[in-house]
Amino acid sequence: MIVVKLGGNAIEGAGLRAIAEDLAAIAAQGTRVVVVHGGGPQTSALQEKLGQTPLKIAGRRVTDEAALDALKMAVGGKLNIDTCAALLAAGAHPVGLHGASSRVIEAERRPPAVLRGGPPEPVDLGLVGDVTGVNRTLLELLHRGGHIPVLACIGAAKDGTVFNINADVVANQLAIELHADALILVSDTPGLLRDVRDPSTRIARIREPEALRMIDDGVITAGMIPKVEEAFAAVRAGVGRVHVVGCIGHGDLARELEFPGAVGTVFVR
Repeated sequence: MIVVKLGGNAIEGAGLRAIAEDLAAIAAQGTRVVVVHGGGPQTSALQEKLGQTPLKIAGRRVTDEAALDALKMAVGGKLNIDTCAALLAAGAHPVGLHGASSRVIEAERRPPAVLRGGPPEPVDLGLVGDVTGVNRTLLELLHRGGHIPVLACIGAAKDGTVFNINADVVANQLAIELHADALILVSDTPGLLRDVRDPSTRIARIREPEALRMIDDGVITAGMIPKVEEAFAAVRAGVGRVHVVGCIGHGDLARELEFPGAVGTVFVR
């Protein structure tokens, strides 16, 4: 079982086609695959078109009703359809889902909290949720039918309230709940970099103490902070391996799985 999270920049153009072809090939070999995708850049762009001003604190989106509507349209709509279409073209059998799909992503609202890399006081992110569980029965049913579940990063409470959830958080919790052998986070960087301006400074393997020092020193910033925190939370909870890779080419996913750290950064105990 592998869980693959696709960032917003990874689900457009030729990059998405390459990833879809790799995932289709991996699934055809009998490996169960779950795809989770975000869409931060697309949501921000849509917010601006709608006259909204996107607001983030320490890499986390502050989500009011208007921002949530933009997320539903961009992530739950266009991007989910585009990702499924790419997998379909690659010969796979995808099924698009979101939290309101039989609560495949169970969630509750996140209380105000102090954010690493943010202000010292607790921050209320609005309609942002935490994953409280997943609908394993539905996912297992889809896998038995030979399908690849494709989950938009939207969770739902029992009363039908939906929440924006960071796609890395959704992917990590899914990997934990499903006892995944590997979690791969596909982002817009080639992995964790010592110098964000220099791809050659990619770190192949990293442990948590070193990563936390890099956050405190300001080397790891913005949206990479929650990615790193969630990656190590997943490793501590028993996920076999967590990888961060960039916008990759054909065959790179399989190579990273076989040789951890060959393409991106692998997070280890």
